[in-house]
Amino acid sequence: MPLPTILFGILLSSAYGAGFHLLRGGSLRRLTLFLVLGWAGFWGGDALGYALGWDFGALGYLNVGMATLGALFLLVAGDFVSQIRGRLQEKN
Repeated sequence: MPLPTILFGILLSSAYGAGFHLLRGGSLRRLTLFLVLGWAGFWGGDALGYALGWDFGALGYLNVGMATLGALFLLVAGDFVSQIRGRLQEKN
């Protein structure tokens, strides 16, 4: 994968994580969590799309459609799990 494609993927996945943090709010720790989840979900979704042969939303070498779905899935799942953990800590 060419370097400009990788940089565009990093920029897009970082925007997903930061945008999700803007919607959900929270501390710097949660921003870091959302950035990491955005990166992992984006590249995982891209790899899964190519492994399954699904190329919807492809932009050059980057499978943007599947990468976006992967990032959104992991961001929502990570936010849900972090809220459960926070509620359990509040009860103790």
